[in-house]
Amino acid sequence: MRPQKKAPLDEEALLNYALRSLGMREMSISELRGKLEKRAADEQAVPRVLSRLKQAGYLNDRKFADAFAASRLANQGFGKARVLSDLARRRVPGTLARQAVEEVFQATDETELVEAFLARRFRRTDLKAFFAEEKHLAGAYRRLRRAGFTAAVSIRVLKRYAGRAGELESMENGPAGPPES
Repeated sequence: MRPQKKAPLDEEALLNYALRSLGMREMSISELRGKLEKRAADEQAVPRVLSRLKQAGYLNDRKFADAFAASRLANQGFGKARVLSDLARRRVPGTLARQAVEEVFQATDETELVEAFLARRFRRTDLKAFFAEEKHLAGAYRRLRRAGFTAAVSIRVLKRYAGRAGELESMENGPAGPPES
């Protein structure tokens, strides 16, 4: 059975829908715009509703980006690149996202973040023994890169636990060509 399409909303109902949506989860202006456009009976109502929400202080991409970046750093311990990509996914303008991330990560040491990330992800594991196997070392490296940490810092930290971590640099540059004869 197909779900029924929801009835289009007039401007006042659209405002209430927006407020309920923002009450459930913070959103960027662009995210909310997309959500409202799907439900609006009149396309012209969407900019008016967004304007009212901005004037009331419910919508502000700068505050959203700052809070989002701070939350991702404090709660998940992700790196800059991951937070930037998450903000892009949430449709925050690029310059605004970069400014917010730079401010939030300004006093943060990436090496310490990588150490904390590894400690969290591999708790109750002897990392020296675990990373002795190449597949575990490569998996940890990929996990660190996906979490938004730079290759150089990830490799530097992994070298503390495994002597073969230097080989990971070749992963960053792509697969090596065939050996010369």
